Amino acid sequence: MYGAEILLLPALMYFIPAIIALARGHHNALAIFLTNLVFGWTVIGWFIALIWSVTAIRRGAAA
Repeated sequence: MYGAEILLLPALMYFIPAIIALARGHHNALAIFLTNLVFGWTVIGWFIALIWSVTAIRRGAAA
């Protein structure tokens, strides 16, 4: 009955860096997602992805 809920919350917490990157429209969102997916389990990789996801977003030149 609660199987999906038990798995959903940890999955959302695991992918917080990727979710932040996507929500902010980060230009490296795919790379952040892949880093989070592959190295997030190491905790250090998760923090790297988190810090990367909240860094400045590169803007294009003003026309």
